[in-house]
Amino acid sequence: MLKTFPKGGIHPEENKLTSTKEIKKLPTPKIVYVPISQHIGIPSEIIVAKKEKVQIGQVIAKSAGFVSSNIHAPVAGTVTKLDKIIDSSGYKKQCIVIKTDEKDPSNYEDIVYPLKTEIILSPKEILQRITDSGIVGLGGATFPSHVKLNVNKDKKIDHLLINGVECEPYLTADHRLMLERAKEIVIGVKILLHALHIEKAIIGIENNKKNAIQNFKKLTKNDKGIQVASLAVKYPQGGEKQLVRAVLKREVPKNRLPLDVGVIVHNVGTIYAIYQAVQHNKPLIERVVTVTGKKLEDPSNYWVKIGTPIQNLLDEVGGIPENTSKILNGGPMMGKAVKDTHAPVTKATSGIVLIADDEASRGKAINCIRCGECVYVCPMGLEPHLLMNLTEKHLWERAKSEDIMTCIECGSCSYVCPSHRPLLDYILFGKKLSKN
Repeated sequence: MLKTFPKGGIHPEENKLTSTKEIKKLPTPKIVYVPISQHIGIPSEIIVAKKEKVQIGQVIAKSAGFVSSNIHAPVAGTVTKLDKIIDSSGYKKQCIVIKTDEKDPSNYEDIVYPLKTEIILSPKEILQRITDSGIVGLGGATFPSHVKLNVNKDKKIDHLLINGVECEPYLTADHRLMLERAKEIVIGVKILLHALHIEKAIIGIENNKKNAIQNFKKLTKNDKGIQVASLAVKYPQGGEKQLVRAVLKREVPKNRLPLDVGVIVHNVGTIYAIYQAVQHNKPLIERVVTVTGKKLEDPSNYWVKIGTPIQNLLDEVGGIPENTSKILNGGPMMGKAVKDTHAPVTKATSGIVLIADDEASRGKAINCIRCGECVYVCPMGLEPHLLMNLTEKHLWERAKSEDIMTCIECGSCSYVCPSHRPLLDYILFGKKLSKN
């Protein structure tokens, strides 16, 4: 029987339109807009000046604290602005604007890195390299990876869990990476086992990616320290707490982390970035992005330089089709609507999804009929209908006592509500105000 988490969950239509599309290289943009806050924590500190020339991989904004991350130049060129630029959600964020030097051949080199299996760096050196390279969680949370790996001596870690679930509908960036860069990912896993002084790693993959499961089983068949777990297809199995419960049957306590039950969780994209950093000294300046939608001419997966305007991706797939209702940064369950397509791709951008009018219509909200569906599907065991009501009435303390802060914002409740009530919208609002 396939493993899964026991509480809640839903089965939205998968729409994995790009699962067979190999990752292409997006052409180098003429200008990049690099935000200084692409991670959870303190925004990075700009260390370049206007009119300064920069090289690919150069640190342009330095980590401003322990929970922060370095930012690197994705292209060689000239800094033209240090200004606030509208991001994909419509807010102005501090950016470093770099005009690409079109005469610099390094901007157009398609470097093929040889597979490097020998791990030379010590655990301490590995952690420093990850810190220097600006690696953050590429599954969406963008938590600085060096923070997650800096484990206190009082914490006993016995498992490294690799998240290859990619349960969001439409997105296939992780799936393609697992097919095309599996050998590097396995070495990345071994790098972290060495750095953490532990012996067991499990790669969790949902059963709708059978080719990825077979790929990793073949590569790890003689390695007792690395296992592959086939998981049932259920959203939101990619959530850390749900994945830990599904694979290891360990319950992460409320307001605690997987670390507290002896587990560190990393996304497959993060593992690949760690491999690149440790084995080839390459900082995080690009990532895989799925660009997809049912009406697109050529939905595909791309290697995209951080700071590339989203519009460049849309142009590459044939432009925005008529009757497009929404453009999402991320998947349809947890993604956010894009307000301006000239906003940049960041380390958090796993996909750009175009939703047509006939898919995006939201029914008119009516009174709750007390069906209990939102409670049944909540993977955290919450009562979404109650949390929405408390938010509507501005009862912040009561909402906090009803565990509104433990909501993982998966959207399952809104998805199943027969009354079309905007449950998650209100819960997000309530979470924001309950923090104050």
